[in-house]
Amino acid sequence: MAEQFDLLIRNGWVVDGSGAPRFRADVGVNGERIVKVGDLSQATGKTEIDADNKVIAPGFIDAHTHDDRLMLSGGDMAPKVSQGITTIVGGNCGISLAPMPRTIPDPVTPPLNLLDGDGEWFRFKDFASYVKALSDQPAATNCAMLVGHTTLRVATMTDLEAPASATEIKAMRDLVQEALEAGAIGVSTGLYYEPAIAAPTEEVIAICEPMRELGGVYCTHMRDEADNIIQSLTETFRIGRELDVPVVISHHKVVGVKNYGRSAETLDFISQHMKSQKICLDCYPYPASSTILSAHRVKNATRVTVTWSETLPEYAGMDLADIVEKMGGTVDEVVARLLPAGAIYYMMDDNDVQRILKFDETMIGSDGLPHDAAPHPRLWGSFPRVLGHYGRKLGLFSLETAIHKMTGLTAKNFGLKDRGLIREGGYADLTLLDPETIDEGATFAKPIAPAIGIDTVMVNGSIVWQDGSPTGKRPGRVLRYER
Repeated sequence: MAEQFDLLIRNGWVVDGSGAPRFRADVGVNGERIVKVGDLSQATGKTEIDADNKVIAPGFIDAHTHDDRLMLSGGDMAPKVSQGITTIVGGNCGISLAPMPRTIPDPVTPPLNLLDGDGEWFRFKDFASYVKALSDQPAATNCAMLVGHTTLRVATMTDLEAPASATEIKAMRDLVQEALEAGAIGVSTGLYYEPAIAAPTEEVIAICEPMRELGGVYCTHMRDEADNIIQSLTETFRIGRELDVPVVISHHKVVGVKNYGRSAETLDFISQHMKSQKICLDCYPYPASSTILSAHRVKNATRVTVTWSETLPEYAGMDLADIVEKMGGTVDEVVARLLPAGAIYYMMDDNDVQRILKFDETMIGSDGLPHDAAPHPRLWGSFPRVLGHYGRKLGLFSLETAIHKMTGLTAKNFGLKDRGLIREGGYADLTLLDPETIDEGATFAKPIAPAIGIDTVMVNGSIVWQDGSPTGKRPGRVLRYER
């Protein structure tokens, strides 16, 4: 009797996520797991997909997102599944939706307003309540969530411009303990942002103490990605060593014209320290960043585009220079009138982006901001851009290497067991793509558009994207860190 599977993908080229060369195979799935990889020509499937010589890859893992709210408010996760992403890592840059044991300030303290400008979604008093909501109302993708240091500061402190007191440090440490026990995979910091700038290194180490026992990763948007980047890397590595945990350098880059080319220096510095401690890094594939709008950030950019404005929403999507010309006044005056707002900052050299992307240990993250009115195209386009623009067109790396950076490498670094590889017994998070056409659909001019060349996407054995649209299925799970 012929073997039967719940789902059978035939006639594909398997790129398994390990970096190994592709090979011809069929993939059989029962329930949530891959049960057979090989010649299944004699088998049948309740659902069958003819891959037609396309690539069967592990579902992509987005190493750096701000999807904390989107998981609940936009659970079809169209910006992610449309580009082949099946798992997101959220709570980055010190910004997490939980815990918030007291009423969020009104207006919401930037950069927490990147998740929710009204404060309505900061409703979870502890991390367990947030995890329960994610489990009770699953999204189309899996998620692995960090607890954010800036969120903890806003939740516990009276003066964000000062170091935390001993009492405030204990309150934050207790919240970290609760979050890790509830399922957080680690702690993130955004020491670059105003609510956390005053936090000394010792404060970060003290609040992260529970990770010594419970495990997890320390992810950081460092204090400085410009002139003082080596000092910031040194601080990051010290925190990891003192806590004995892996560190993740978030969206590694070098910013400002006078720092162009310094990625050669930073990558060498990182490589040297990798010999003695666990260090990871991620990168988004664009020479422009995106975050909250502020006058001092504008000064470091060669061009700025406004992505949203609460006071003047009609200017979303326009270049700041054009807004200044239209409104009159100085740049600082116009920025003040737009606030609170967000922006895209053109402040990196693509040669640095390419060097960082090509670095063997670099994972891929989108750093997309899903609630911006005119978002950076990285929200919808990061992963196909790596495969199409940087991989196939520029030849930075093979398809196998690029997919490893999006799957197996990321699963290993974040402790996501049985994810990121096509292996018998692993979870059936799968992406079916055309290696000849895969490319970004989203552009700076048209930032909301699905990828080109993504055929079918499966999460835990269920099809979540097919025929160019979400299927409505939401099989995602909350994933935990496993050492």
